[in-house]
Amino acid sequence: MNAALPAAAQARTVPPVLLAALMERFGPRCSTALAVREQHGRDESPFDVAPPDCVVFAESAEDVAFVLAIANQHAVPVIPFGAGSSLEGQLLAVQGGISLDVTRMNRILRVDAEDLTVTVQPGVTRHQLNAELRHAGLFFPIDPGADASLGGMAATRASGTNAVRYGTMRENVLGLQVVTANGDIISTGSRARKSSAGYDLTRLIVGSEGTLGVITELSLRIFPLPEAVSAAVCFFPTIDAAVRTTIQIIQMGIPIARCELLDANSVRAVNKHDKLGLREAPMLLMEFHGSASGVAEQAGAVQEIARECGGEDFDWATTPEARTRLWTARHHAYLSALQMKPGCRCITTDTCVPISRLAESINESVREVEASGLPYFIVGHVGDGNFHLGYLIDPTVPAERATAEALSARMVARALRLEGTCTGEHGIGLHKQGFLVDETGEGAVAMMRAVKRALDPHNIMNPGKIFAL
Repeated sequence: MNAALPAAAQARTVPPVLLAALMERFGPRCSTALAVREQHGRDESPFDVAPPDCVVFAESAEDVAFVLAIANQHAVPVIPFGAGSSLEGQLLAVQGGISLDVTRMNRILRVDAEDLTVTVQPGVTRHQLNAELRHAGLFFPIDPGADASLGGMAATRASGTNAVRYGTMRENVLGLQVVTANGDIISTGSRARKSSAGYDLTRLIVGSEGTLGVITELSLRIFPLPEAVSAAVCFFPTIDAAVRTTIQIIQMGIPIARCELLDANSVRAVNKHDKLGLREAPMLLMEFHGSASGVAEQAGAVQEIARECGGEDFDWATTPEARTRLWTARHHAYLSALQMKPGCRCITTDTCVPISRLAESINESVREVEASGLPYFIVGHVGDGNFHLGYLIDPTVPAERATAEALSARMVARALRLEGTCTGEHGIGLHKQGFLVDETGEGAVAMMRAVKRALDPHNIMNPGKIFAL
């Protein structure tokens, strides 16, 4: 189990000859300034790691290929960098090296409305993409909360609030352009909706957290904007009642688009942060997509289920402004919670279990954290069995960190016992490496290591993440 930052291998610093070659090629787009390096040496995880040796701002696949080819010659690590919103230490330069920033690769290359596909560079963010697609009556549904880059979302196999209806990045990435560790530019997949041509390299790269290559282009599924959208909130006497409502919604086959849980602590936090007046009780925030009659039918069925489970104050948000206000507050839940304990750090754990085991998983986790006395909050994409528990700790008190890590370990062990997974969407990164072994077994991890060694023999691609070689 994981209680601290895994022991890092010896740092591999950028030698002067390599730095000189990068400076010659990129000029001011290669920076060794401390402020720039520190910006690229921190994500949303609780770990403190020394920043990378330098940062290169790529603007093309050829830029990326140059960096990887020359870094491979010197066996120097390269860590891809997007929006910097990862939660498990994926961006940290644990062995030093080069942070490769792809945020300037932010062009939408092609929108094929007839085929419902779009091709983008990795630095395009989901907000940017949806602002462009809205004019054509289309949208990209994967919504992890943060305005993450699409390359990073593919690398971590992100999902989010819409996954219960539209799936995750795994289902919505059709093909990729990837630069391999030795600097080759390859393509995986196509814009076709299915293929049986050889190994599924697209799925190999999606979720690999930058350890096998750098994504430089993505072809994605997109969807028509629904004819009608309606959102609703409903409050419950207990978390258990809210979860039982969710389970019944899913088991009855109601095609709900979003079903989000916020516990009373999260509601209290977003009330303060976003100046809302929501009842401070466990809450489901739901959204329905479809025709006007279909949305009304779905909402009516859900309202009846909620009422039978003790749901109260069922309130509708049918205007775009009202829906946006609610969903903005939901997306602010993490930052809102941090403000409830000034100066704190948050240790977050996400797990995902079969929907029938969700109530058991959440209820036991709540009992344990309540007994510990640590402040906490819960948010969850509970429609697909995924929830997040954040422990708010004082970073100057080691005992609080130890308690949070112990609670996190028990929560993950519980999810595995209930035939779930140690992470529904955060990824493994640094924080969950031991849990990966617990979940998949040594044999499966050995196979992953073999793939990594074959594709990256000098171990330059984001080394130290997912597992240690």
